[in-house]
Formats: sequence, structure tokens, C-alpha cells
Amino acid sequence: MELSLHRVVLRFAKPVQSAHGPLRARELVELTLTDADGLVGRGEAAPLEPYDGVSIERALVALEAYRPVLEASPQRSGGMLLDRCRDVDDLPQALAAVDMALWDMAGRRARRPICELLSDTPARAIAVNASIGAEAPALAAKAAAEAVAAGYSCVKLKVGTAGDEARVAAVRRAIGSQTMLRLDANGAWSLEQAERVLGSLAAHGLELIEEPVHGLADTRALRERVAVRIAIDETAAIPGALTARIADAVCLKISRCGGIGGLLAAAALVRASGAEVYLSSTYDGRHGIAAALHAAAALHPLPPCGLATLELFEHAPAALPVVRGEIAVPRGPGLGV
Repeated sequence: MELSLHRVVLRFAKPVQSAHGPLRARELVELTLTDADGLVGRGEAAPLEPYDGVSIERALVALEAYRPVLEASPQRSGGMLLDRCRDVDDLPQALAAVDMALWDMAGRRARRPICELLSDTPARAIAVNASIGAEAPALAAKAAAEAVAAGYSCVKLKVGTAGDEARVAAVRRAIGSQTMLRLDANGAWSLEQAERVLGSLAAHGLELIEEPVHGLADTRALRERVAVRIAIDETAAIPGALTARIADAVCLKISRCGGIGGLLAAAALVRASGAEVYLSSTYDGRHGIAAALHAAAALHPLPPCGLATLELFEHAPAALPVVRGEIAVPRGPGLGV
């Protein structure tokens, strides 16, 4: 097979504010595999250094290390190729790009969408949450009201910065009592801070709080102390976290899981532990979002997923639009984008 790599920069329409700091642009590596018959498969590596500690340069090193494995292999067994790449460099963010491309090729070869290769009864559309940064209360409330008017049933609000109480209160007033309100602190608080802040914020009727603290011990302790459902995100990358029974829900991401196959395996572990699963994006490009939609379609039913992030970019791709709070799963062969 032939491998080609292309670096892409996506700029946000406005900086995304979070506990990690403002994000103004997103760099990805798009990967294309072409087999001897001319069949093409595409994927993307989407490390996000402030979030997962992996730089774009580190991902490129891994992808180049995979080149001899992929280009020397005449066979088409995707699982075997992925295992050989993992033996060379076990970097999930880079493996995800290869995994996506191999699934894309398999779907194109079968002339079916990936979700139909994963499930006999895949969902046709995935409910998604609106994402709002740690804005001033009035701006956050305005964005939340607009999201509800557009049909979203769930709003996810970034917290972990100054003014959380006023911001959460303003958003809850703007969306009313029927819309789900999910918070994301990105591990910004200590155990004591999280206990104190959530003791106040719980009055606003939260669906859950994502990554209020970081680490297995603090998450377990916090869950025992507060009356708010706890979800883990960054903590889910810690060995043993998926089956540790420390949270009510686990946020899984294509990039961190090493692709579609890795995400489905992780979801099975989480569900076996009794926790709920939902999917989210690390501000992925269209290939990453499409891959997550296919995985979500196979895992349904799910709570609203954090996959409505393409619209945050300056030049949002026309593919995969959000319609009344849902994204239709692509119906074309492979990834379908």
C-alpha cells in the first residue's frame, strides 16, 4: 500500500475557552492509504497537546515509523496491519489514523458504511450536545439559548475558571429546566475545591460533571461526597480506569482510544463495569467525527455525545451538519465523507 500524510490547520471562529487555556487553531494530520487496486482509505491523527500531552510532531514520528509496515504489506488484513504498527510505536493518536483508514477501505470495498460492518442495527442519527466555552455569563447564556432554539436537548458548559457559579446559573436560566446541563472542568479542581464548588452548583440540576478532578483516587473520593453524577475523560487514559468503578459515566474519544476498534473495546469494558458510555471529540476534523459517529451508531443507545464541534471552525465543512440536535450517520461507503 501507498501512504501519504498531509498536515492541516483548522482555525476556530473564535477562541475556545477551557481550563487548559484558549484554543485558537487545531492542527491535524490527514492520512491516505491506497492499495494496489487503487482503493483509497482516509483517516486523521488528532493529538491535542494541552489535553493529551501528545504533539503533532510526535504523531508524525509515529506515522512515519508505520510507513515501512504499511507500504511493504501486500495483504489486506486490517487487524494484522494495525497490530504491526502498534508493535513499532504504540501511540493511540497515530494508530487512530491508520485504524480509520483501514475501516474506510473495508467499507468502500464492501460498498457499505462502516456502521453496517459493526452492527446489524446501527442508529441512523446521533444526538449531540452543544458546547459552550468558559465565557462571561451573559455570553454563555446567549449561546445556550441559541442552542436550545436550534433543537439541542443537552448543553455542555466549560467550567474550572473564575465566575463558574454565575456562568452556570445564567445558562440554566437561559435553557430552562427541561434541557440537560452538563459541565466539563477538565480536571481543574483539587478534591477540596471540587467538593465545595459542586456543593453549590448541584442546585442547578446537572446531568453530570465531566472530569472535575484528575486521577483515580480523587475521583472515587469525590463521587462519595457530592450529589452530582461524575464522568471521567482525561482520567480514562490512566491504566485500569475503565473498570475501576469510580464514575457514573466515561467519555471515550476516537483519538485517545486508538481508533474505532479500540473505542468499541473500551466501551465494552466500561459497560461491563456498570458505567454509562458517551463519545466526544478532541476538536477532530471530518474524518475523526465521521469515525466517531459510526462507532456511536454501533453502540446506541447513548446519551448525547460531544461530536458537534466541526461548526466551531472558521470554515466549517458542509459534511456532517447538526440538525435539531442530531448528526446523521453518513450513509456512503466507508467513512462516508
